[in-house]
Amino acid sequence: MSQTIEQRLKELGITLPNASAPAANYVPYVITGNLVFLSGQLCIWNGERRYPGKVGAEVSVEDAIDAARICGLNLITWLKDAAGGDLDRVARCVRLGGFVNSASDFSDQPKVVNGCSNLMVDVFGDRGKHARAAVGVNVLPFNLAVEVDAVFELKA
Repeated sequence: MSQTIEQRLKELGITLPNASAPAANYVPYVITGNLVFLSGQLCIWNGERRYPGKVGAEVSVEDAIDAARICGLNLITWLKDAAGGDLDRVARCVRLGGFVNSASDFSDQPKVVNGCSNLMVDVFGDRGKHARAAVGVNVLPFNLAVEVDAVFELKA
């Protein structure tokens, strides 16, 4: 990818949300060595909680995919902070952990978490390809549909 990540975001029409303050006793990220461990991000856009409810009941798969994308945008916002404002320092997305607030019979969590996975590849190209988990859970904070955490590697 010869263009900068900021240029890529602009080309994709992506504006990053404002960073949201942690909702409890934790920090948004921890850097150890060249790895950035990002705390789980919910589908909250600039302070507005989006997509409350269980996927497969109150929330459609299409809306849940958008919820996962919003989680990814929040991850990128905090990643940018961790990288000192320079997303070109990102060497790769190592892993995503996706949690889907699922109705008891819902089993399409991988499709939902693709909303975040696809975003990472769209933004970072091959550096956005990652290992991942997509897990159905009984409930998430604020009864929101999706939460995603991540590990990224920064260039030395």
